[in-house]
Amino acid sequence: MNRPLFAAALLASVSLTATAANARPMTPEDVARLQSVGSMAVSPDGSRIAFTTASLPDVTKGEKDGTTRHVLKIAAAPEAARAFLPEDISPSSIAFSPDGSMVTFLWAKSEEKRGVWAVPVDGGAYRKLAGLKDANVRAYRLSPDGSMVYMLADAATDEQRDTQKKAGFDAQVYEEELTMARMFAARVGAEIDAAPSQIAVPGHVSAFRLTPDGRAAIIETAPTPLVDDSYTSKRVNIFDLASGKVRAVVETPGKIDDVEVSPDGRQLSLIAAVDRHDPAPTTLHLVDVATGRFRALNADAAEAAVDAKWLADGRLAAIIHVGVQSRLRIYNPDGSVAEEHDPGELILTAIDAAGDRVVVVANAPQHPSELFTFAGGQFQRWTRHNPWLSEITFGRQRAYRYTARDGQQVEGVLIEPVGGIPRRGGAPTIMNVHGGPEAHDSNGWQTGYSKPGQVAAGKGYAVFLPNYRGSTGYGVAFAKQHQGDYGGKEFDDIVDAKRALVAEGITDARRTGITGGSYGGYASAWGATYYSAEYAASVMFVGISNNISKFGTTDIPNEMYLVHERKWPW
Repeated sequence: MNRPLFAAALLASVSLTATAANARPMTPEDVARLQSVGSMAVSPDGSRIAFTTASLPDVTKGEKDGTTRHVLKIAAAPEAARAFLPEDISPSSIAFSPDGSMVTFLWAKSEEKRGVWAVPVDGGAYRKLAGLKDANVRAYRLSPDGSMVYMLADAATDEQRDTQKKAGFDAQVYEEELTMARMFAARVGAEIDAAPSQIAVPGHVSAFRLTPDGRAAIIETAPTPLVDDSYTSKRVNIFDLASGKVRAVVETPGKIDDVEVSPDGRQLSLIAAVDRHDPAPTTLHLVDVATGRFRALNADAAEAAVDAKWLADGRLAAIIHVGVQSRLRIYNPDGSVAEEHDPGELILTAIDAAGDRVVVVANAPQHPSELFTFAGGQFQRWTRHNPWLSEITFGRQRAYRYTARDGQQVEGVLIEPVGGIPRRGGAPTIMNVHGGPEAHDSNGWQTGYSKPGQVAAGKGYAVFLPNYRGSTGYGVAFAKQHQGDYGGKEFDDIVDAKRALVAEGITDARRTGITGGSYGGYASAWGATYYSAEYAASVMFVGISNNISKFGTTDIPNEMYLVHERKWPW
């Protein structure tokens, strides 16, 4: 061997040895230090991307426990972002001003209520644009010319109740102290508008957007702030800002989700349920703004629409989940499909676009949410939050399909133990069941709070996340299959998954446990009682233990009736 080749071989050998030495399984302490993309926004000309890095306090290093903290960053190129605010500011609801000169956000300074703030993208001090003295701002939008900011705010502070709380009486009479959200308009200038004007709106407004001409607001309203109403009675209204009247109501019959306004202001995209018994808003609709008439684009498909954004050329980009994978689909203005792109192992979860830039948030089996741009049919990674993940030895992760006892095909995500499945007897296995059941697990990042994922794999466990009957991502018909059948076929599917894994030598039948939260907690309770012969252990987290009392004492009786039981207990 000549000397250059020998040196190269030696360096490669040393590199491989170092990698093997550093390789290790994931630990709970690793979960505590994970960072990911929180929210993001694209500047009007597409030249910059603003985003937040989200993380929880690292209690393993002595940080005080608390909620998710966000750090604002702005990037103009891949892996070239810089922070724009002091460390003690955790912004939310970030957006660019219409001229792209500022990034706006919500924040509460010391003892003040949460208001609208902004920081210049070319450098300079952050400043407050608008706010209220008596309430927190929940959401905001700047007018197209940037001269006004429209705000959705909490109800005014009840001074009597505030005094009582300070004195120690902080009890709440649930659902009997309801307060409606309010809308305001404030001027944007050198000085903060001290007296924003209130806009009278129908019902309880939970979200809104402005049309491109600034003349109308697309507002989401429900009769009351009750959770049940937010599920079963929320509607989209086209609201004239000048007259204070509703021009049209989009009379979709069930739940609604993401609403976007086309560049010409003539259409809305709306992700909504197809009827009042549809468990989740997963169908993409187009809406005529002038009349409120709507039509579904993918109602009969075995998939779920997750997020959408209009492109500058008038087409609509939508994130579609098909089972445990995802797609980026582009629709023409008339609703026909222009193109579709497979992102490979990426699980797309959010999208934004402006100018000629399309940006998505995506995760994968070996990393949490990161930013990617999309152009020319390719996805380019822009952020890399956890470089230390290169040290981790991951268990193999893949889609797994099986046949339930009645012939129904069911799918889920399988994480094998680090090092692979034992040759004899199979691996101890954790069934990690999602809640809802109107939700689904994707073949992406599956490790975190309440998700043992790769931590369990590092301890020698297999983990299976079943998308049992009632899950989304497989079409409306599949999502309805659990209805009126509590603890029936939906939970049989989970047992059938275990039996299929055992039959393939993946799972040890005697060392299988079950866990999950909410409806997954209900499945875990069912596993500890009705199906106790199938599971060696069960960990129930915020689960359901009595469906009769759940009808009578929780905040979603109509939701229970419409999309779960389809009849009242009596």
